[in-house]
Amino acid sequence: MKISFHGADQGVTGSCHMVECAGKRILIDCGMYQGGRELVEENAEPMGFDPASIDFLLLTHAHLDHCGRIPLLAKRGFSGEVITTAASLELARLVLLDAAGLQEEEARYQERRAKRRHGKRKKFFEPLYTTLDALNSLEYFGRRASYNEPLQLSPGIRATFLDAGHILGSASILLELEENGRSHRLLFSGDLGYSGRAILRDPTPPPAVDTVVMESTYGDRLHKQLKPSIEELYEVINQTVGRGGNIIIPTFALERAQEILYYLREGSRDGHIDRYTTVFLDSPMAISATRIFERHPECFDTEALDLSNNGKDPFKLPGLHFTRETADSMAINRIEGGAVIMAGSGMCTGGRVRHHLKHNLWNRRNSVVFVGFAAHGTLARRIVDGAERVSIYGEEVEVRASIHTIGGFSAHADQAELLAWHAKTGNPKTTYLVHGEEKSMQALAQKITNSQVEMPELHQQYEL
Repeated sequence: MKISFHGADQGVTGSCHMVECAGKRILIDCGMYQGGRELVEENAEPMGFDPASIDFLLLTHAHLDHCGRIPLLAKRGFSGEVITTAASLELARLVLLDAAGLQEEEARYQERRAKRRHGKRKKFFEPLYTTLDALNSLEYFGRRASYNEPLQLSPGIRATFLDAGHILGSASILLELEENGRSHRLLFSGDLGYSGRAILRDPTPPPAVDTVVMESTYGDRLHKQLKPSIEELYEVINQTVGRGGNIIIPTFALERAQEILYYLREGSRDGHIDRYTTVFLDSPMAISATRIFERHPECFDTEALDLSNNGKDPFKLPGLHFTRETADSMAINRIEGGAVIMAGSGMCTGGRVRHHLKHNLWNRRNSVVFVGFAAHGTLARRIVDGAERVSIYGEEVEVRASIHTIGGFSAHADQAELLAWHAKTGNPKTTYLVHGEEKSMQALAQKITNSQVEMPELHQQYEL
């Protein structure tokens, strides 16, 4: 039995881990690297294993940094079975087709740019994969996993998906392995959610295991409590609208957008913000994801499920506008004040939010509210870290708007929640920390006392 690490190793994105047992090779996730140009280019590098040799891919959830290289995996020879939850399958389809479209759009842009520079059409940029590649990869999605119901992958290998409470359909994955008379219980945390949040259930307590592979995104800090975070959001909205400004919320399309809509609905209902505050969800992907959420109430917590069962939309408020079309998105930038504009991407690495930042960052009346993680190398991180000016689409824009970071909305468990989750795994012989920056990993490692801690490097292999 072996385990090897091929992404999100001493870094936050690109999750990909491989288990070898009983003659089979199982991948846990195959995500895309996100962040600076070096990370983006790393997506095209060899994966560290032969894609054609993989028998199963178990997908913990549908965020791009966990599923984004699946089309590339298939393009390079994978022909095994992808297994995930029903909700994750729907979201992954949305995410992968969107990613392919963005890559094709970037390729066309680079070709036009090369033509302007060199005076002729030149193949300057090759997409990592195309829309056709993404569609082809979806054919390998097979069985749907249900929470807490073991799946026999092959003799000696059984997988159980546990609710991770991170985004819709997200899971931790328990592998029960047998080989040559030896048995081993191996648990992948996936990305763990933060307890007490809206819409989704809290993470399922883990079982006792021999080995743990655990995320460490917020391993060095505690989140602000949720209630004060919601109150701060309402306060920022009221103050900004009061001075005639707009509120820009860079929003992750999966989970964060729906969660913020949920709290805006509550705030409007209870009078914490003006009932007729204009809210734009300016993200075709987030709009589609919201519709997928509405189709999967089996993932909801009690409160959201009660709303759904009583015919009430948990994500609808009076002043809400969905903007799918580009022309409608562009029209939003003519609004000089009084609007809450939610747009992707959450780290401002692309998408419509960059246009809204370009039109609003320079104005002192406006506010920008970050409600999620910002990786190093991203535009969001530069703004959060206090940059006085940033480059957006080749133009230098001064940062004069009021900048707010509200940590209580994180979809990731903080240090205390990670440690509490890990404590329930018993006394695992080894805990591998992944999906975190070095500072976060080191801080979390010092707090784990019931297990030997390893922080694997890219492509490093261990015997189980």
